[in-house]
Amino acid sequence: MYIASTQVRVRYAETDQMAYVYYGNYAMYYEVGRVEALRQLGFEYAKLEEQGVMMPVLDLQCKFISPARYDELLTVTVTIPEIPTARMLFEYSITNESGKVVNKGSTTLVFIDMETNRPCRAPEELLKTLKPHFE
Repeated sequence: MYIASTQVRVRYAETDQMAYVYYGNYAMYYEVGRVEALRQLGFEYAKLEEQGVMMPVLDLQCKFISPARYDELLTVTVTIPEIPTARMLFEYSITNESGKVVNKGSTTLVFIDMETNRPCRAPEELLKTLKPHFE
């Protein structure tokens, strides 16, 4: 299992009239978390696209537990619970500054060959980078 965390500060534009994070912005926080998780692993998401592979989201699950508010510093913790195949699962837990969980969710992304627009297996370089975290 691989776990990484990154922080994001809630901007005013990301909130609704109640100064709570607008529900649609959690997907953006998930994206920030997974891109940074791969970067912390030593694998940049941009490398996939350079290799002709894209990763669109196939599934998104999101559970709202407590509101996050304007100007809070949130911690997005990302877990990759299994070695990817043609799909890759990311799990998320978002906590506020006091450590309270405000949101949990997951996304499943698929590896797509950009030339054929068909599913493909996870790139070997990514698998090699992840492997030590699953031994």
